[in-house]
Amino acid sequence: MERLIENKKLVAISPTGPQKAIENRRAALLHIVLPLLLLFVAVIGGLRFNAVDGSVIFLAPPLICLVFAAALMVLFFRSGLVRLNGWISERFSLTQNIIDGITLASLFSASVQVFNSLLPEQGLPFWVVSFCFFWTLWTNLFADLDTKKLLRSLAAMFCLAFVVKYLLLANLTKPANENWISSIINNPGQTAFTWLLDLPQFSAGTGYLQFFTLTVFVIALYFLPPSIEE
Repeated sequence: MERLIENKKLVAISPTGPQKAIENRRAALLHIVLPLLLLFVAVIGGLRFNAVDGSVIFLAPPLICLVFAAALMVLFFRSGLVRLNGWISERFSLTQNIIDGITLASLFSASVQVFNSLLPEQGLPFWVVSFCFFWTLWTNLFADLDTKKLLRSLAAMFCLAFVVKYLLLANLTKPANENWISSIINNPGQTAFTWLLDLPQFSAGTGYLQFFTLTVFVIALYFLPPSIEE
C-alpha cells in the first residue's frame, strides 16, 4: 500500500506528455522564434525603397542609434521587463548562457534598427527627432518606472516618431518624379519644404514596411519573458 502511494506521488510529480509538449513549445518560442523575430527586425529596419526606380536601399544606423538602444536596454533592466540575472547567471550552463546572450544581443540589434527606422535620415528633422528621443529616454532613466509605464512611454514615443516621419514629413516633400520647375509652379510651398528639410525621398512602400517592422518588434517584446526560469 505504501509503495502504491509513493508510485502515485512520483507519477503526479513527473511531467506528463501534454505538459512536456507545452514545455517544448515554450522552449522553441523562447530560443528559436523570439531570436528570429528580433533578427528579422534588425535586418528589415534598415531597408528603404527608392521613390524613383523602386530599388532597395539598406541604410546603416548612425552612431546615435546605438546610444539610444543602449539606454533602452538599461530601461528594460530597470523596469523589470528583462532581468539580467534571470537570463545570464552562474546557475545556468555555459550553453544556456551563450544562447541567452545571443537573444539579448538580438534584442539590442533590433532596438538599434527600430531607432534607425524611425529617425529621419538627415537634415534638421534628424536632429529634432533625435533630441526628442534623447529627452524621453533620459527622463525615463531617472523616473520610477514599472513595465507597464515603460511600455506606454515607448509606445507613445514610437507612434509619434512614425507619424512624424512617414506621414507628416513624407507629405511635405515633393514627389521624386516631378521636376523642380513644375513643382515650383504647382506647389511652391512643398518645394520650399523639400529644399529646407533636405530629406531623401522614398516610396510609400517604405512606410508600410517599417510599420510592419515596428509591429514585429512590439510582438517580440510581448513574448519576451523577464526571466527564462518563468
